[in-house]
Amino acid sequence: METRGGAAILGLSVTALGIVVALPILFVLLQSIFPYMAEGSFREPFGEFGRALSDHRLPEMLLSTLGLGICVALGCFIVATPLAVLRGLTDLPAAKLWDVLFLIPFMIPPYVAAFGWVMALQPGGFTTQLFGVNLGPFLFSFPGVVTVMVLHLFPVVYFAMSRTLAVVGSRFADVGRVCGANALYAFFRITLPLSIPAIAGSLLLAFALTIEEYGTPATLGRQSGLIVLVTGIEERFAEWPIDLPGAALTAAILMILALAAFFLQRWLVERRSYVVVSGKHTRVAVMELGKWKLPAVLLFVAVTLLAVGGPLLSIILTSISRTLSGGLTWSNFGFQHYQSIFANRGGAMDALTTSLWLAAAAALGAGVLGSLASYISVRSEMRGRGLVDALSVLPNAVPGMVLAVGLILAWNRSWWPFPVYNTSAVLILAYICILLPYPVRYVGAALRQIGVNLDAAARVSGAGMGLTLWRILLPLIAPNLLISSLLVFAIASRELVASVMLAPSGTKTVATFVFNQFAQGSPGMGMALSVVAIFSSTAILVVLARFTQAQLDN
Repeated sequence: METRGGAAILGLSVTALGIVVALPILFVLLQSIFPYMAEGSFREPFGEFGRALSDHRLPEMLLSTLGLGICVALGCFIVATPLAVLRGLTDLPAAKLWDVLFLIPFMIPPYVAAFGWVMALQPGGFTTQLFGVNLGPFLFSFPGVVTVMVLHLFPVVYFAMSRTLAVVGSRFADVGRVCGANALYAFFRITLPLSIPAIAGSLLLAFALTIEEYGTPATLGRQSGLIVLVTGIEERFAEWPIDLPGAALTAAILMILALAAFFLQRWLVERRSYVVVSGKHTRVAVMELGKWKLPAVLLFVAVTLLAVGGPLLSIILTSISRTLSGGLTWSNFGFQHYQSIFANRGGAMDALTTSLWLAAAAALGAGVLGSLASYISVRSEMRGRGLVDALSVLPNAVPGMVLAVGLILAWNRSWWPFPVYNTSAVLILAYICILLPYPVRYVGAALRQIGVNLDAAARVSGAGMGLTLWRILLPLIAPNLLISSLLVFAIASRELVASVMLAPSGTKTVATFVFNQFAQGSPGMGMALSVVAIFSSTAILVVLARFTQAQLDN
């Protein structure tokens, strides 16, 4: 019974992961190798390579992608380093408040933030009206795209650096100071060198997130002539004739870059670990800022106003402006865009409702699949657990654009016995695939904290693997499973890449609605729906945080 139950769980998990994760990636690779596969032919393998590599736009896209990723990573380092040093090593006032504020950029989808910057800095935008300054030429340029992406991604580096510096500074640098080193010498000779793996890992993560980001380059880059791999892939599908082999090959190149950055980042992060030898909690010692306290606070205020206040204020002002030509006057402010949304004008409420139920379905599917994959990877000793583990973390390293291309190539086939492509099912598959790492990570962490004696006791009592998972482990991992499912729901409800690439004809989501509103020159309704979606997601995560704290208190 035990063997049959374990084999059934393993078979179900491998099959589901194969359909959701492996199949789209496989079709991207096959299409890039066999250019006529869409016609049912495997002739001329690698025949597309010569034509694609001779395309003058491919080197430009590749160099632009690498340049953008490197510049954004360096920009994140420049912005995050002083903030992280102050947060991790000093008695910074209101430290936890700054952490909360720096989480807000993650709550604003990148494409919505980019639209916000457009409304603020374009000719005749809010900065022109308020200060008489036209920053449009800067915004629609390579440095402008880099700046916008840095302001969105620098918290990735900030949180990694500040936590690492706090650990290393309190546990190792203090030893150096006891031996006679001053604070500056201990920082540069002890704290900083020991922190390099984690810092480099966070910069590689910022690089990977940059090269796979679609919204900001699509919004700002095209007006400045900047084309990167992700926008190039989308154009190959959007322009007629559709270039499937070229899109697949470009997607394969992007996947290789992202995989290289991901595995290098994991190697750097896991290269060193810091362990408390005694097993006891060590209090983090911090340096007093003294007369530098006010300048430090002012630095945090300035970054918060720029990274958080800038796009968020622009989004809100656009959503309450009756007309763009009316300017920033009291008579031009109103809530008619919100009224139009709740009146379902243009299908706004339909888009919100569609996004919510698709996100709910994705949360359920990702929660179930992530739990099964985590259980096999963490608790079982079955053959095949390594394959399950690899497939479950692979979406971490594969860009969403690549997965979207793979889903198109895989499911747009006439020989499937049931329709998937051009239905809502393909969107659900895409969301599950892209967001699967969240339940895998959260549930896996919970399972590692549960003693294996419970499994042994269940087996002694006659329970099989399935019954043990259902009756014993599931109630214990339920809080982590709920948290990860809520995260999947919140992110899927405003996901862009899969929605733009895969949404069936006539189906609107929040992301596609906002994009279309800007394309049609009606940003007010788009921003109003964005505000509703952002605050809805924030409310969900606030509930999530309170639930988590309540579980910890109990």
